[in-house]
Amino acid sequence: MPDRDRSLPDETSPRPAAPPPAVDTIARQLRIHGKVQGVWYRGSATAEATRLGLSGWVRNRGDGTVEALAIGPTAAVEAFIAWAHRGPSNARVSRVEVFEAALEPLAGFEQRPTA
Repeated sequence: MPDRDRSLPDETSPRPAAPPPAVDTIARQLRIHGKVQGVWYRGSATAEATRLGLSGWVRNRGDGTVEALAIGPTAAVEAFIAWAHRGPSNARVSRVEVFEAALEPLAGFEQRPTA
């Protein structure tokens, strides 16, 4: 019987450790209230989300609010939510509602038409 190559694992060799789990990915939907339209909120949100490496979208709503979907690592989404409470310099944010959302297979962050 030929000698086995000992560098190759067999059924009795211990398995290598599993790779660490991927960074937790979460999705949050935001509704931003206040003076948030006509102040470059969507453009600023897109720039901030892109800087944070998030996927998702932002859009104005007919009722004067701004709505956004942020998908990415927990820390990055939380940083985006913190930014949303301030917004760009001309915005006056009075309230931000945050809801859990379903993960969507989106690439990048975009501005969407008004809903």
